[in-house]
Amino acid sequence: MSRVKISPDISIILPVWNECSIINTTLKHLKQQSRNKHIEVIVADAHPDSTTLQAINVRPSSRFTIITDRTEKGRGLQMNRGAQLANSSVLLFLHADTRLPAGAFDAISTTLQDSNIVGGAFDLHIRSNRWGYRLIETVASIRSRLTRLPYGDQAIFIRKAYFDRTGGFRPFPIMEDVDLMRRIKIRGDRIQIISNPVQTDPRRWEKEGLIYGTLRNWTLMILFLAGISPHRLVKWYR
Repeated sequence: MSRVKISPDISIILPVWNECSIINTTLKHLKQQSRNKHIEVIVADAHPDSTTLQAINVRPSSRFTIITDRTEKGRGLQMNRGAQLANSSVLLFLHADTRLPAGAFDAISTTLQDSNIVGGAFDLHIRSNRWGYRLIETVASIRSRLTRLPYGDQAIFIRKAYFDRTGGFRPFPIMEDVDLMRRIKIRGDRIQIISNPVQTDPRRWEKEGLIYGTLRNWTLMILFLAGISPHRLVKWYR
Protein backbone atom coordinates (compact mmCIF):
# COMPACT_ATOMS: atom_id res chain seq x y z
CA MET A 1 0.00 0.00 0.00
CA SER A 2 1.41 3.39 -0.96
CA ARG A 3 1.94 5.96 1.79
CA VAL A 4 -0.28 9.04 1.66
CA LYS A 5 1.81 12.20 1.45
CA ILE A 6 0.85 14.76 4.07
CA SER A 7 1.31 18.40 3.09
CA PRO A 8 3.20 20.53 5.62
CA ASP A 9 1.27 23.11 7.63
CA ILE A 10 3.58 25.84 6.39
CA SER A 11 6.55 26.21 4.02
CA ILE A 12 9.27 28.55 5.27
CA ILE A 13 11.49 29.98 2.55
CA LEU A 14 14.97 31.18 3.51
CA PRO A 15 16.83 33.10 0.76
CA VAL A 16 20.52 33.00 1.73
CA TRP A 17 23.90 34.24 0.60
CA ASN A 18 26.92 33.16 2.65
CA GLU A 19 24.98 32.68 5.91
CA CYS A 20 27.22 29.84 7.11
CA SER A 21 27.67 31.34 10.56
CA ILE A 22 23.96 31.52 11.41
CA ILE A 23 22.10 28.98 9.26
CA ASN A 24 22.17 26.17 11.83
CA THR A 25 21.06 28.49 14.64
CA THR A 26 18.15 29.57 12.45
CA LEU A 27 17.17 26.01 11.55
CA LYS A 28 17.38 24.86 15.18
CA HIS A 29 15.15 27.78 16.19
CA LEU A 30 12.57 26.81 13.56
CA LYS A 31 12.71 23.16 14.58
CA GLN A 32 12.06 24.10 18.21
CA GLN A 33 9.20 26.34 17.12
CA SER A 34 7.54 23.62 15.05
CA ARG A 35 6.32 21.57 18.05
CA ASN A 36 3.05 19.94 16.91
CA LYS A 37 3.20 21.42 13.41
CA HIS A 38 4.54 19.86 10.24
CA ILE A 39 7.06 22.43 9.01
CA GLU A 40 8.95 22.51 5.74
CA VAL A 41 12.00 24.77 5.38
CA ILE A 42 13.35 25.57 1.92
CA VAL A 43 16.85 27.04 1.89
CA ALA A 44 17.47 28.81 -1.43
CA ASP A 45 21.20 29.52 -1.73
CA ALA A 46 22.43 31.89 -4.45
CA HIS A 47 26.13 31.68 -3.59
CA PRO A 48 28.08 30.08 -6.48
CA ASP A 49 29.79 27.71 -4.04
CA SER A 50 26.59 26.88 -2.12
CA THR A 51 28.46 27.72 1.07
CA THR A 52 25.36 27.96 3.26
CA LEU A 53 23.95 24.66 2.05
CA GLN A 54 27.23 22.91 2.77
CA ALA A 55 27.25 24.25 6.33
CA ILE A 56 23.85 22.79 7.27
CA ASN A 57 24.11 20.08 9.91
CA VAL A 58 20.63 20.20 11.48
CA ARG A 59 18.89 16.88 11.04
CA PRO A 60 15.33 16.78 9.71
CA SER A 61 12.59 14.73 11.34
CA SER A 62 9.21 13.32 10.38
CA ARG A 63 7.61 16.71 11.12
CA PHE A 64 10.50 18.99 10.17
CA THR A 65 11.66 18.82 6.57
CA ILE A 66 14.60 20.66 5.04
CA ILE A 67 14.78 21.21 1.28
CA THR A 68 17.91 22.77 -0.19
CA ASP A 69 18.28 24.33 -3.61
CA ARG A 70 20.90 26.26 -5.56
CA THR A 71 19.31 29.31 -7.20
CA GLU A 72 20.03 32.41 -9.20
CA LYS A 73 21.21 35.47 -7.27
CA GLY A 74 18.56 37.95 -6.23
CA ARG A 75 16.32 37.64 -3.18
CA GLY A 76 13.13 37.84 -5.25
CA LEU A 77 14.36 35.10 -7.59
CA GLN A 78 15.43 32.96 -4.63
CA MET A 79 12.09 33.34 -2.90
CA ASN A 80 10.18 32.58 -6.11
CA ARG A 81 12.20 29.40 -6.51
CA GLY A 82 11.46 28.43 -2.93
CA ALA A 83 7.76 29.01 -3.54
CA GLN A 84 7.90 26.72 -6.57
CA LEU A 85 9.32 23.93 -4.42
CA ALA A 86 6.90 24.49 -1.54
CA ASN A 87 4.38 21.76 -0.69
CA SER A 88 2.24 23.78 1.73
CA SER A 89 -0.69 26.08 0.98
CA VAL A 90 0.94 28.77 3.16
CA LEU A 91 4.30 30.43 2.48
CA LEU A 92 6.43 32.27 5.02
CA PHE A 93 9.38 34.27 3.67
CA LEU A 94 11.99 34.59 6.40
CA HIS A 95 15.39 36.27 6.49
CA ALA A 96 18.11 34.04 7.94
CA ASP A 97 18.91 36.53 10.73
CA THR A 98 15.28 36.85 11.88
CA ARG A 99 13.72 34.84 14.72
CA LEU A 100 10.01 34.13 14.95
CA PRO A 101 8.07 34.82 18.15
CA ALA A 102 6.68 31.96 20.21
CA GLY A 103 3.43 30.71 18.72
CA ALA A 104 4.13 32.29 15.32
CA PHE A 105 2.76 29.34 13.34
CA ASP A 106 -0.45 29.25 15.37
CA ALA A 107 -0.81 33.01 14.91
CA ILE A 108 -0.49 32.63 11.14
CA SER A 109 -3.01 29.78 11.08
CA THR A 110 -5.48 31.78 13.17
CA THR A 111 -5.05 34.84 10.94
CA LEU A 112 -5.67 32.87 7.76
CA GLN A 113 -8.85 31.32 9.12
CA ASP A 114 -10.40 34.53 7.83
CA SER A 115 -10.80 33.75 4.13
CA ASN A 116 -10.73 37.47 3.31
CA ILE A 117 -7.13 37.79 4.49
CA VAL A 118 -4.53 36.76 1.89
CA GLY A 119 -1.41 37.16 4.03
CA GLY A 120 0.41 39.45 6.39
CA ALA A 121 3.53 40.05 8.43
CA PHE A 122 4.70 40.61 12.01
CA ASP A 123 5.69 43.66 13.97
CA LEU A 124 9.44 44.21 14.23
CA HIS A 125 11.87 44.01 17.14
CA ILE A 126 15.61 44.60 16.66
CA ARG A 127 17.89 42.61 18.95
CA SER A 128 19.72 45.52 20.59
CA ASN A 129 19.34 47.59 23.75
CA ARG A 130 20.07 50.88 21.97
CA TRP A 131 17.16 53.31 22.36
CA GLY A 132 17.32 54.31 18.71
CA TYR A 133 16.09 50.88 17.68
CA ARG A 134 12.97 51.30 19.80
CA LEU A 135 12.15 54.36 17.68
CA ILE A 136 12.68 52.39 14.46
CA GLU A 137 10.39 49.63 15.75
CA THR A 138 7.65 52.10 16.68
CA VAL A 139 7.80 53.81 13.30
CA ALA A 140 7.80 50.43 11.52
CA SER A 141 4.69 49.35 13.42
CA ILE A 142 2.81 52.56 12.62
CA ARG A 143 4.01 52.63 8.99
CA SER A 144 3.00 49.00 8.37
CA ARG A 145 -0.50 49.58 9.62
CA LEU A 146 -1.04 52.88 7.85
CA THR A 147 0.48 51.98 4.49
CA ARG A 148 -0.13 48.19 4.54
CA LEU A 149 3.42 47.83 3.15
CA PRO A 150 5.51 45.76 5.57
CA TYR A 151 9.16 45.08 4.79
CA GLY A 152 10.59 41.62 4.19
CA ASP A 153 12.38 41.58 7.56
CA GLN A 154 8.93 41.48 9.18
CA ALA A 155 8.49 37.87 7.97
CA ILE A 156 5.87 38.15 5.23
CA PHE A 157 3.43 35.22 4.95
CA ILE A 158 0.92 34.62 2.18
CA ARG A 159 -1.40 31.98 0.77
CA LYS A 160 0.48 30.06 -1.92
CA ALA A 161 -2.41 30.03 -4.39
CA TYR A 162 -2.73 33.79 -4.09
CA PHE A 163 1.04 34.27 -4.41
CA ASP A 164 1.04 32.22 -7.60
CA ARG A 165 -1.91 34.15 -9.05
CA THR A 166 -0.20 37.49 -8.48
CA GLY A 167 2.99 36.31 -10.19
CA GLY A 168 5.15 36.18 -7.07
CA PHE A 169 8.05 38.54 -6.54
CA ARG A 170 9.27 40.61 -9.45
CA PRO A 171 12.99 40.27 -10.30
CA PHE A 172 13.96 43.54 -8.64
CA PRO A 173 17.39 43.99 -6.99
CA ILE A 174 15.65 45.68 -4.03
CA MET A 175 12.08 46.55 -2.98
CA GLU A 176 10.69 43.23 -4.19
CA ASP A 177 8.90 42.89 -0.84
CA VAL A 178 7.33 46.36 -0.94
CA ASP A 179 6.33 45.81 -4.57
CA LEU A 180 4.45 42.62 -3.71
CA MET A 181 2.67 44.27 -0.80
CA ARG A 182 1.77 47.26 -2.98
CA ARG A 183 0.25 45.00 -5.64
CA ILE A 184 -1.86 43.32 -2.95
CA LYS A 185 -2.99 46.75 -1.76
CA ILE A 186 -3.85 47.90 -5.29
CA ARG A 187 -5.96 44.77 -5.77
CA GLY A 188 -7.89 45.74 -2.67
CA ASP A 189 -7.01 42.55 -0.80
CA ARG A 190 -6.42 42.36 2.94
CA ILE A 191 -3.32 41.58 4.96
CA GLN A 192 -2.91 41.38 8.73
CA ILE A 193 -0.02 42.70 10.85
CA ILE A 194 0.50 40.41 13.85
CA SER A 195 1.47 42.40 16.94
CA ASN A 196 3.79 39.75 18.42
CA PRO A 197 7.09 40.85 16.84
CA VAL A 198 9.79 38.93 15.06
CA GLN A 199 13.32 39.64 16.26
CA THR A 200 15.89 40.62 13.68
CA ASP A 201 19.64 41.15 13.89
CA PRO A 202 20.91 44.76 13.91
CA ARG A 203 24.03 43.86 11.90
CA ARG A 204 23.23 45.96 8.83
CA TRP A 205 22.35 49.03 10.90
CA GLU A 206 25.47 48.52 13.02
CA LYS A 207 27.62 48.28 9.90
CA GLU A 208 26.17 51.30 8.12
CA GLY A 209 25.19 53.44 11.08
CA LEU A 210 21.75 53.55 12.67
CA ILE A 211 20.76 57.04 11.46
CA TYR A 212 22.22 56.69 7.97
CA GLY A 213 20.75 53.21 7.42
CA THR A 214 17.30 54.24 8.62
CA LEU A 215 17.08 57.47 6.61
CA ARG A 216 18.46 55.71 3.53
CA ASN A 217 15.79 52.97 3.79
CA TRP A 218 12.98 55.50 4.19
CA THR A 219 14.27 57.55 1.26
CA LEU A 220 14.55 54.51 -0.99
CA MET A 221 11.00 53.46 -0.20
CA ILE A 222 9.63 56.95 -0.90
CA LEU A 223 11.51 57.12 -4.21
CA PHE A 224 10.35 53.63 -5.19
CA LEU A 225 6.73 54.47 -4.45
CA ALA A 226 7.21 57.68 -6.45
CA GLY A 227 8.08 55.58 -9.49
CA ILE A 228 11.91 55.44 -9.49
CA SER A 229 13.17 52.11 -10.82
CA PRO A 230 14.68 49.75 -8.20
CA HIS A 231 17.47 49.09 -10.70
CA ARG A 232 18.49 52.74 -10.27
CA LEU A 233 17.91 52.77 -6.52
CA VAL A 234 20.00 49.69 -5.77
CA LYS A 235 23.29 51.59 -6.10
CA TRP A 236 22.35 53.51 -2.95
CA TYR A 237 21.64 50.31 -1.04
CA ARG A 238 24.94 48.51 -1.47
